[in-house]
Amino acid sequence: MYDILIQNGSVIDGTGSPAYAADVAVSGGKIAAVGHHLGPAREVIDAAGKTVAPGFIDIHRHADAEVFREGFGALELRQGLTTIINGNCGLSAAPISGPYRQAVLDYLAPITGPVGEAVPTGSLGEYLRAADHAPLHTGMLAGAGTIRAAIAGYACPTLDQSQLRAIQKALEKALSEGALGVSLGLGYAPECFYTTQELIAVLSVLRGTDVPVTVHMREEGDAVCSALEEMLTVARRLHIPVHISHLKAMGRRNWGEKIPRAIAMMDRAREEGLEISCDVYPYTAGSTQLIHILPPDFLTGGTAAITERLKDPERRRELAERIQNGRDFDNIAGMVGWDNILCSTLRRPENRPFQGMSVADIAREQGKDPFTCVCDLLVSEDCAITMIDFITDEADIEAILRLPYSAVISDSTYPTAGKRHPRVYGTFARILERYVRERRVLTPPEAVASMTAVPAAALGLRGKGRLAAGMDADVVVFDPAAVHETGTYADPHRCAQGMDWVLVGGVPAIAAGALTGAKPGRAIRRG
Repeated sequence: MYDILIQNGSVIDGTGSPAYAADVAVSGGKIAAVGHHLGPAREVIDAAGKTVAPGFIDIHRHADAEVFREGFGALELRQGLTTIINGNCGLSAAPISGPYRQAVLDYLAPITGPVGEAVPTGSLGEYLRAADHAPLHTGMLAGAGTIRAAIAGYACPTLDQSQLRAIQKALEKALSEGALGVSLGLGYAPECFYTTQELIAVLSVLRGTDVPVTVHMREEGDAVCSALEEMLTVARRLHIPVHISHLKAMGRRNWGEKIPRAIAMMDRAREEGLEISCDVYPYTAGSTQLIHILPPDFLTGGTAAITERLKDPERRRELAERIQNGRDFDNIAGMVGWDNILCSTLRRPENRPFQGMSVADIAREQGKDPFTCVCDLLVSEDCAITMIDFITDEADIEAILRLPYSAVISDSTYPTAGKRHPRVYGTFARILERYVRERRVLTPPEAVASMTAVPAAALGLRGKGRLAAGMDADVVVFDPAAVHETGTYADPHRCAQGMDWVLVGGVPAIAAGALTGAKPGRAIRRG
C-alpha cells in the first residue's frame, strides 16, 4: 500500500514534455510510480482540475540565517518551493571564523539579516547539520567571498601565497562537508579585487571536476559582456561548469543590446562544449546593499572603513565625480538615476520615515542634492542599508526566461527590518501568473522545467526536479488559474496564493491549502 496517492491530476513532470493525465504514488519519501490504476494508498488526494508537478527549486536565495528563525518556511512553501539553496554571490554564512569574523558578519547583515548565535558559522558541516529538519530542503554553496574575507579581511586587495592556499584549503574543506558548489561575488568586496588570473589561481583546485561555480559577475551593466567573457575564460581554463547568477543588463542604454549579445556568447560556448548555464529573476528591480552604488575600490576595508571614507570631504568630492561621470564600474546611479533607487531598510528612528522612498525623494525632503543625501544616510546607518533598484528591461527578462538552460530564481534577501523585495514572497507564483497565464512567454511545461529540472541540473541536485519513479517525493498540486502573487513593492509582506498541496519528502507541508507545521526538510549535501 502506498503512503499517498495523488489521483486525477494533470502531470507536468519537469522535463518540458506536455502535460498528461496520470496518478502519482508516493511511498517512503520517494515517487513510487506515475501512471494509472496504481493501487490503494493510506491517503488519497483528489487533484481533479489541478496540475501536479515537482516541487519548485530556488537555487539562489540568501536565507542563510532565515533558516534558523521562527516561522521560516511559510512564505517559501506558499509559492511551491520545496528546495532552496543559500550561500550565493560569494556571501555564505559559513564557514566564518578567525579575527575577521565580526567584520564578515557585519558585511552580510544587510543581505541575510543579522547572523545570530543560532546560526553555526564555523564550518559548512556544522551549518548543514543544524539545518536538518526544516519545513523544506536546504542546501548551501561555499561562498568564496566569505572565505576570502574570513582569511584576509577586506583591506587586503592582493593575496600572498599563504593566503591563497588557505582559501583553497577552505574551499576544499567546505566541499568535503557537503557544499553543493562554490559561489563567487565578483561585484562585491573582497572578490572584486581579484584579477582574472588570480581568480583562476584560487579556483584551480576545482580543475577538471564537475563542481559547479556560480557567479555574480564583475559587472552587470555597461561591461556585462566583458564580465561574461571573463567567466567563459575561467570555464575554458579550468574545465569546470559555470553558472551565471541573475543574468541582466542594467541601465536603459544597455537594454535590448547586451542581453542578445550575452545569449549568443553563451550559445556559442555551449556549442563549444562548455558547461554554461544561467538564471534570472522575473522583476525589473533588484535588491542588495546600498553600498554597491560605490566603485569597488571604495569598498576596501569593510563597512567601518567605508563609513569613515564617506565622512572625508575630499574623498566625497572624488566619489561625486566618479558617480556623475564614471563608466569604469557598475555605476548604478549613473545608469538608472536616483529616482530609481529606493532605500528599503533604514534602522535609525530618524531615518525610518524615508523607508521605501527613492533617494531623489529623500533628498528633496531633506533639501539636499541626491549624492550628499545618500552619503549622509550611509554614514548615519554605518552602511547597513538595503536598496531596491529598478535596473532592467522586461523584454530582456523574457529573452532569458525562454532559454532552455535558464533557471528561475528569486535572489531573495532577508533583512529583518524594513521592506523586503516582493520577490521573497512571490517569485514562483509570478512566473505562473504573469509569464505563463497572462503574457504567455512560457508554456506551463516550460515554466515548470525552469523551476525544477533546469535548476536541479545546474547544481547537480540528485533526485530533484522531475516526477518519475525513484525521484524524491517533492510534489506540488495547484490550480493554474488560482495561483496569484499578492505582494507589491509598496506592500511586499504577503504570501503567494494557490498551492493546494505541497509535499516535501513525501510529507504534506501544505495540505488542502493549509500549512501543516511539519518539518520534513533535509539538508542537501553534495555527493
